[in-house]
Amino acid sequence: MKIKILFPMLLAGLSSYAQNTTDQYFKLTRNGFNEKNAYETTAFVEKFFRVPGNTGFNASIHHVENILKKAGFVEQKLNELEAPLTYRIEKRPMKNNTWEPIDANIDIVGETQPLISFKTNRNMIPINCGSTPTDGVTAEVVFLPQTTPAELEKLDLKGKILFSENHPSRLLAIASKAGAIGVLGYAMPKYTQPEVHQTSIQFGSMKANSEVWTLLLSYGAKEKLKSACLKGATKLKINIQTKIYPSEELTIVANVKGNVKADERFVFSAHVQEPGANDNASGVGTLAEMARLTAELYQSKKIVPQRTLTFLWGDEIVSTRRYITEDTARAKGIMWGMSLDMVGEDTKKTGGSFLIEKMPDPSAIWTRGTDKHTEWGAGDVKEKDLFPHYFNDFIFDICKAQGKFANWTVNYNPFEGGSDHTPFLQNKIPGLLMWHFTDVFYHTDNDRIDKVSATEMKNVGISGLTAAYTLISADENTATKTVSQVKLDGLTRLKTEFELSKKAISAGKSAAEEKHILEVWSKWYIDALATINKMPVKAETTRVGSAIKFATNEIEKQTKLYLEELK
Repeated sequence: MKIKILFPMLLAGLSSYAQNTTDQYFKLTRNGFNEKNAYETTAFVEKFFRVPGNTGFNASIHHVENILKKAGFVEQKLNELEAPLTYRIEKRPMKNNTWEPIDANIDIVGETQPLISFKTNRNMIPINCGSTPTDGVTAEVVFLPQTTPAELEKLDLKGKILFSENHPSRLLAIASKAGAIGVLGYAMPKYTQPEVHQTSIQFGSMKANSEVWTLLLSYGAKEKLKSACLKGATKLKINIQTKIYPSEELTIVANVKGNVKADERFVFSAHVQEPGANDNASGVGTLAEMARLTAELYQSKKIVPQRTLTFLWGDEIVSTRRYITEDTARAKGIMWGMSLDMVGEDTKKTGGSFLIEKMPDPSAIWTRGTDKHTEWGAGDVKEKDLFPHYFNDFIFDICKAQGKFANWTVNYNPFEGGSDHTPFLQNKIPGLLMWHFTDVFYHTDNDRIDKVSATEMKNVGISGLTAAYTLISADENTATKTVSQVKLDGLTRLKTEFELSKKAISAGKSAAEEKHILEVWSKWYIDALATINKMPVKAETTRVGSAIKFATNEIEKQTKLYLEELK
């Protein structure tokens, strides 16, 4: 779409100048986003098993810092708006020690090849697991297929290793009480297809400071050990080496200062922790390149943002929530939030697709038609939790435009929660998630750099930046264009829901309930249209207000017609 937008005069005596249209922003981001940079940063970050405060997490933060400094961001001294391009690293003492894995091996005594090794399966060691003696331990393994707690109490488990086809956390308390030295377990959801991807292990965690260590097995290792145990007495040699030490938590925040309303902002967030390449080294790498390109365009005066653009890297949900809540004055100016989480997937390898997780709309309550939740699972959304806003349709339409241009598949899912978009929503700030699912390698140690697509990260980066650039410098032309877009999307949704309700009533469903669904959708879009009056940098104009009123009337009229027909 083409939107002609004029900046307001910045200072008395200065002449006005033309703002870029959305199409021009697309051109700038498509030409400027360097997917090689994003990929290389992702490759650096994914080398580490990242837990807040540990070596890999901190190295990733400082790697991003170097990218920002090279791009022209200067370290903040007094406040984040003291210069056009600033960054800061926030340091906080950690209440608990950090943790990092070093090495691990499980060997079946008498066999030449290890059952499983950290070199190939770094998720085999749960977070917070302690170490064995340097030379390891050798002990008999006790396989517990369907043993009840009462039966366990009769077994002599002292000095032995417990093995179950369940997550080891279920046996940790029993093992500790019985004097066992360790627990081996298995926990892989069906969507990871463990029988196909037999070397995968999803990362997990255990209680810190436990006297009993635990390890996780892949499907292949579990089956091999199970077979050995069913044949007779089996001994294992286990070696685990980890580090547990005091540290500080780091968060890095970069800002591109807005020229007119610097206190209003768009915030991008990408979490650093988790050990995977797609989850979430790809988010870190994509956002770092987005920040670099923004600095380049700003310094060359190809963009002149009217509001502030913020980039944040830290601990998932924790850092974003703290950023929003620790400074109430700053929080009032956060107008949009966007989480980049698992944004680089090579979908031909992972099996997933690019998704925009919507803010809570009625599809999160009544999920039907082409709407569907992912295997991650639906959230418990009630009508009181609905969050009507134009942000849903605005971002989706930007991504669809990039999808059409680049032959890139763009989908969406109803709200589910669980990433950095949730703190925004919990604080009544519009927030969306860019991600991929279903991913057969989700949270597994097969989520490595070979599953990452540089092209996918480029498409995400282009879409995110184009949307942000448009919104932070929006004027009445942007707003009125958005009114038309949201009205069209609303009418399309109402037609879809009307057809679904007609079929439902024909199948015996309550007409009153089906009418209610339609009414909730209508109200959601009417309320979403009303939020567009805050989009322009300047205060609401008569033109924007009139456009909203006209669009609202069309939604209301169409809703009335549909409701009458449903009678």
